Amino acid sequence: MRDVVKTGPEREIVDAYPYRNACPTSVWSKLIDQAEKEITFAGYTNYFLWQEQSRLADCLKAKASAGCAIRFLIGDPASDVTRRREEIEAVPLTVGTRIRITLDALQRMGAVEGLEARFSDDHIALSVFSFDEEMLVTPHLSSLLGHESPMLHLRRLGDDGLFDRFAGHVTALWAEGRPVG
Repeated sequence: MRDVVKTGPEREIVDAYPYRNACPTSVWSKLIDQAEKEITFAGYTNYFLWQEQSRLADCLKAKASAGCAIRFLIGDPASDVTRRREEIEAVPLTVGTRIRITLDALQRMGAVEGLEARFSDDHIALSVFSFDEEMLVTPHLSSLLGHESPMLHLRRLGDDGLFDRFAGHVTALWAEGRPVG
């Protein structure tokens, strides 16, 4: 029976993708649309969201006005961590540029009550995107770009499971983060 029904901590894994960009944009859209309490984008750049989710700004404004807390945890484009990562990746669309795409998109949204952004360089190797009781987690591999790294889709089912462990990590990073702007 154990072969058919997940019974351990792995039951929180909804799906696994060998690459972040193998996760359909419809999954992202569904998670964003269904979230009511909290959405956290704790990716180092988060820039791809603005390209893949064409109505993201309007959706986030509506969510925030309905009481959903929206948080962006991003890397500092001027930090040493960012510069070192740019040397490793050695691609024309630099890490700093990708962060500035997110900063520009957030600035264009204007002041939105319920939307906050903070800088942190401590999540360079792990992206966590949470939507109420579900999340997408990308552990970044070696010199690969974020979209080339694997992704897990998790659903919170109990205390101290995979979801809570990653959520705790983001909470600690958020507490230590520096306000953007």
